[in-house]
Amino acid sequence: MALQFKFIRSLWVLCVVGALAACSTQYRDHGYTPPQEDLDHIVIGVDTRASVGDVLGLPTTGGVNNSDGYYYISSRWRHFAHTKPRPIERKIVAVAFDGDGVVENISRYGLQDGRVVVLSRRVTAGGAKEISLIRQLMGNFGRVDSGQLFGDI
Repeated sequence: MALQFKFIRSLWVLCVVGALAACSTQYRDHGYTPPQEDLDHIVIGVDTRASVGDVLGLPTTGGVNNSDGYYYISSRWRHFAHTKPRPIERKIVAVAFDGDGVVENISRYGLQDGRVVVLSRRVTAGGAKEISLIRQLMGNFGRVDSGQLFGDI
């Protein structure tokens, strides 16, 4: 009886400790922003795209045009129990280039400088997705000319 009581008590304590551990706050870091020491090596008006890539590394995000610049982005997210994760820190380092590819400006932004922008994939609606495979295959009968298949014989 005493052994059974100790086992049940140990099992209960283990469940409580497990439940408390599951509710602990966890943090996840994403991305990379170069430290200030590395940014100090970049000279505005002198360094080029190539030298910035050598010193800071190439970013995973660039501007829409090649002349826009380099954007280094990192964020820290707080995960707590079953609640929705939320960003608690975001850093953006933007290195702008002029038309000749020379560094024009270096800017730093944080989460306090703006609002969270939700990135989404844009998918074009319509197209072949709405038509079944069999319908596509059947629609091609009658459009094929034997001259297109075998060439002129």
